[in-house]
Amino acid sequence: MQTAILLYDNFTALDAVGPYEVLSRIPGSEIVFVATNPGPIRTDMTSLALTADASLTDITSPDILLVPGGPGCAELLNDEPVLDWIRQADTTTTWTTSVCSGSLLLAAAGLLTGKRATSHWICMELLEAFGAIPTSERVVLDGKHATAAGVSAGIDLALHLTGLLTSDRIAQSIQLVLEYDPQPPYNTGSITKAPPPLVTALRKTNLTITA
Repeated sequence: MQTAILLYDNFTALDAVGPYEVLSRIPGSEIVFVATNPGPIRTDMTSLALTADASLTDITSPDILLVPGGPGCAELLNDEPVLDWIRQADTTTTWTTSVCSGSLLLAAAGLLTGKRATSHWICMELLEAFGAIPTSERVVLDGKHATAAGVSAGIDLALHLTGLLTSDRIAQSIQLVLEYDPQPPYNTGSITKAPPPLVTALRKTNLTITA
């Protein structure tokens, strides 16, 4: 089972690495980091790079496609070679998935039109503009398309997929190996819980992604 994780300049590290930590532990799993050109790809924080071992032309029929989000996705919303590759990969996948603002790329490729989907809370209006039906759920499955909300939700997405692809026992085992048992010190993990002034302040920052 081959999982292709798309990398691009200024992606968010945990969007890719979180699901990788789960999916790479599935028996028989092959994870391939893919980009327009192979080589190191810098994250949005610039101090970290992941290496893409394959180019888009090398990987044409993955079983799972995972598209992470990040500020850099804004530059790809009109990048037809990347969008065409996403469309082509989708024709063969068992699951086409995204984390955070990565769902905007799936939507820009036309894969989420009329489908329920989620994204980072800052991106919901743009997700709707691309024809998706935005929902605030942490993980959304609509047909073979699965989208996760912001950043850390990618781990939840990967555990959902693991359970569906293998068994609850394997998914539970991986969760236990990772000791994934979130107990954050603050109750500000969503806009429904965070103080409104904090949400307002963050909306005014450069988190906003435009087409």
